[in-house]
Amino acid sequence: MMDALPMLTLAGFPEPTIRLAIFLAVFGAMAVWEFLDPWRETKQGRAVRWPANLGIFALDIAVVRLLFPASAVGAALWAQGNGVGLLPWAGLSAGFSPALFAALAGVVGFILLDLLVYAQHVVFHKVPVLWRLHRMHHADTELDVTSGFRFHPVEIVLSLGLKIAAIVLLGVPPLAVLMFEIVLNGMALYNHSNVRLPERAERVLRWFVVTPEMHIIHHSTAQRETDSNYGFNLALWDRLFGTYSHRPAAGYDGMVVGLDQFRDRSEQRLDKLVTQPFREG
Repeated sequence: MMDALPMLTLAGFPEPTIRLAIFLAVFGAMAVWEFLDPWRETKQGRAVRWPANLGIFALDIAVVRLLFPASAVGAALWAQGNGVGLLPWAGLSAGFSPALFAALAGVVGFILLDLLVYAQHVVFHKVPVLWRLHRMHHADTELDVTSGFRFHPVEIVLSLGLKIAAIVLLGVPPLAVLMFEIVLNGMALYNHSNVRLPERAERVLRWFVVTPEMHIIHHSTAQRETDSNYGFNLALWDRLFGTYSHRPAAGYDGMVVGLDQFRDRSEQRLDKLVTQPFREG
């Protein structure tokens, strides 16, 4: 059983503790940055949106713990212990030393997992039944750090199941999976945050990673802009596959965030978030 495997540890700390500590540090840093120097003026404020966003996040954690007690890192440990995966097979076939294989497999695995997240995001927009799940994320009428973990539990289960299948199929090393999870979660918090970098720094950074200015375009009510900038971490994929959008047509000041059919204040309640995929707008 995967949940009976020894837990990955670094410097004596178990993997869940490491992930939680880094998550809280990033969340706290972005929340303070937003409070001290917000980019966009907020209309509803934290008191309206944060209880539901934090509530759906707590529900997601409970569901994941129940259905996937071993997590993505646990799946990687199982695959490694059983010699499963395309990357170990390719490494053995090429005669790589264990150290070289670990480094190469880690880098390749990280990149492929990020590509998977991009592709999955596109599919969740294009397939109607999946969009009904994902649109809850887009129904947030303002973006801030809590938008980065506002996803429906069913979407989280499907996403994690797909990720675990890919990790086992590829045989991604556990350490690379841990690093990927940490970076992906941190970047989701960062690029949904209500912060803005200096223009010159942002212009350079968005060639490499997804910035708040790049990702907020994806949350525009304009369909053409919603169908762009799908990346969460590496900025490469949108440019490579032709889904990159540089600026919103109406400009950042004129762009409207959210979905037209879910703009009522009541739609920000936790019960509404949970039932939204099963209701018409």
